[in-house]
Amino acid sequence: MTAKAKPAGITSLQQEGRVFKPSKEFSKGAHIKSLAHYKKLYSESVKSPDKFWAKQAANELVWFKPWKTVCQWKEPVAKWFVGGQLNVSHNCLDRWLNTPHANKAALIWEGEPEAPGKAGEVRTLTYKQLHREVCLFANVLKRNGIKRGDRVMIYLPMLAEAAVAMLACTRIGAVHSVVFGGFSAQSVADRIFDCQAKLVITADGGFRRGSVVPLKRNVDEALTLKDSQGDRLAKTIEKVIVLRRAGNEVAIEEGRDVWWHQEMECVDAQCVAEKMDSEAPLFILYTSGSTGKPKGILHTTGGYLLGAKMTSKYVFDLRDEDVYWCTADVGWVTGHSYVVYGPLANGATSLIYEGAPNFPEPDRFWRIVEKYGVTILYTAPTAIRAFMKWGVEWPKKHDLRSLRLLGSVGEPINPEAWLWYHENIGGKRCPIVDTWWQTETGGIMITPLPGATPTKPGSATLPFFGIVPEVVDEAGKPVPRNTGGKLIVRKPWPFMLRGLWGDPQRYKEVYWSEVKGCYFTGDGCRQDKDGYFWIVGRIDDVLNVAGHRIGTAEVESAIVSNPKVAEAAVVGRPDDLKGQALVAFVILKTGVKPEPALREEIRQQVAKEIGPVAKPDDIRFVEALPKTRSGKIMRRLLKQIAAGVEIKGDTTTLEDINVLAKLSQAEE
Repeated sequence: MTAKAKPAGITSLQQEGRVFKPSKEFSKGAHIKSLAHYKKLYSESVKSPDKFWAKQAANELVWFKPWKTVCQWKEPVAKWFVGGQLNVSHNCLDRWLNTPHANKAALIWEGEPEAPGKAGEVRTLTYKQLHREVCLFANVLKRNGIKRGDRVMIYLPMLAEAAVAMLACTRIGAVHSVVFGGFSAQSVADRIFDCQAKLVITADGGFRRGSVVPLKRNVDEALTLKDSQGDRLAKTIEKVIVLRRAGNEVAIEEGRDVWWHQEMECVDAQCVAEKMDSEAPLFILYTSGSTGKPKGILHTTGGYLLGAKMTSKYVFDLRDEDVYWCTADVGWVTGHSYVVYGPLANGATSLIYEGAPNFPEPDRFWRIVEKYGVTILYTAPTAIRAFMKWGVEWPKKHDLRSLRLLGSVGEPINPEAWLWYHENIGGKRCPIVDTWWQTETGGIMITPLPGATPTKPGSATLPFFGIVPEVVDEAGKPVPRNTGGKLIVRKPWPFMLRGLWGDPQRYKEVYWSEVKGCYFTGDGCRQDKDGYFWIVGRIDDVLNVAGHRIGTAEVESAIVSNPKVAEAAVVGRPDDLKGQALVAFVILKTGVKPEPALREEIRQQVAKEIGPVAKPDDIRFVEALPKTRSGKIMRRLLKQIAAGVEIKGDTTTLEDINVLAKLSQAEE
């Protein structure tokens, strides 16, 4: 990079040093009231971790039997609260039954289908009602042969019943594995095969932008798929429980398939929560792997629940009167930790919405916020950028003054999106918690605490209690401040993954071989002079351009700082001269024309923000990017399009397959 170029990842907004301090009013009522308060607790948590976590576990959770040892650590295997017994369902439901929370809304659910101007389907479950539903369905699972330790596959839309199914599994000690409803039959079959699931819970169909997703049909197909040797992948499945949701026609196989509602009529509502060891498997959640084979991330009971409860309480500053809305699907870890387990363990009200943010119109989210008086909104930068593209007129139609806290999750948020979110959704008064964590970490790891931490647009700021992150070089040595490197975590923490299901060797190689004794996140990062962490994306997304390492996330951030740009995705393609060349796929804001002069304007914007070497070689103006239903950009496909090669690999998770053809035709 040239001598005058800024360090990679430092945009002009970051260099301006904008700092947003918590308001005195917010801090006064917060759980953590000042930066000094945070630093005191954080120091205790890293200097005396056993003492700190023991105190938290005793105060936050209900235990049937106390633990003997706080932490056993024998790299790479951690065990927390060894000898202790508890139950997740009991901590989320039973503990509230003899309190005023019993008649408080635990879940508020709104369905997607609605005509413009008419209210959608709504269902509210109090803690007492949810407890009854969970006990009934736990007995349904038992009736269908499920016992402690069995694996149960959940493949449902975003319904209250998804939470019921998860909690019912935890109540009887079954291990659930939730599969995102946008995934294909092949994805379902592969996951069943890997965890040897015994039962599938699904629905006839689910709604998405007015269309029906045929979930039961996908399950039927999954149960017929075979491997290369001709063996059926899902041969361990004995029963399929089908929820009636969309009313679409489905095939019911006698002896295997049963209806949810009919089974619920055959059982009673008494089901004692099983006493589970703290280290008993709780759930398996599959995430993509570089080999193409999904990784079954295993989380266990005590440590995971403590992390979900504590991070929900402190990061979102949960209060009894809050209406909390995390927009994630339960098929992702965010839905596990921050739609279901974290909020309910705190006795909070958690809102669930079934469908798309722009159905039937682009203001659906804002109508929901206004309708229910949502106080906390936790969503993804991808969604925020979509809101920006649709225009500020949509949120302006609604009264969003109930909001008191905003959150961001899923990927680094570019400063422009942060500021738009702050100004147009938060009314310049709501703190933003930009959270960094992973499926593997189980809960939030680096984050502001809203009453304590001054925030900087684009930075996840400081570590949560007990988390010891560090930025290191290729040799595993700490790098100077404002120098990019690999993000690692030095010490074990209670809610960390316990392994990859059935593959301990892969677990060790993927997460514990990069830097001895440390968890390797796979993310690139830097710390600024104040110790704030700036995540710059996956290490795999750092390209070598003419000998310079450039993160695609930082180039994307620089591109979208142009006021004419709504969203951008940058990938590398092979280049004989540079090694790799940068290709940018750019979506313009509504009404902006894709003129040749704009390409050069964007290149100069990147040169100004990062340096001349980071200027994209190709800029392709496109109408849409290839995304999964969860909003993740499928960069693997963009790389193939940029390289001009045949598109290979699974495309069944794409929300719109037609996007690929349009992208391939986009002019450079």
